[in-house]
Amino acid sequence: MEVEPRHPSIKGPANMFTGDVWFEVIASPKPVPSRMRVNAVHFAPGARTAWHSHAVGQTLHITEGYGMVQSLGGLIVHVRPGDTVYTPPGEWHWHGAAPNSLMTHLAMWEAPPVGQESEWGDLVTDAEYGAL
Repeated sequence: MEVEPRHPSIKGPANMFTGDVWFEVIASPKPVPSRMRVNAVHFAPGARTAWHSHAVGQTLHITEGYGMVQSLGGLIVHVRPGDTVYTPPGEWHWHGAAPNSLMTHLAMWEAPPVGQESEWGDLVTDAEYGAL
C-alpha cells in the first residue's frame, strides 16, 4: 500500500480549454498492473474543454455544480451532481460548466498504451456551446 503525495493544482492550457479550468491529480498511473488515472477537474462558469477523444475511453462523475457534455454530432446533455457519463474509446466530445454555474467532475480513465494518448482538436465555439 502507498499513500500518494498531494499534487499542486494545475491550470488547464488555453489550447485545450476555454475559460478557467483547474486540475488536481488524485491518482496517477503506477507500474503495471495499476494504470488508473483520476483527476478532479474544476470548471468556472462557462468554461469547457476543446473537442477531444480518449483512446481507452473516460468516465466522468459530476461532484458539484451543473455542466454539459456533448458527443460530436449529438445533443448537449445537461449533468448535475451524482451523474456519471461514460465516453467510449475514440468518441469525440467536449464537456464543461453551464454558463451560470461552477462544475467539478472526477475524470477517470486507464492510462493508454504509449503512442495512443488522448487527441485534442479545436476549441468549442461559443455557437456550439450556446446550442442549448
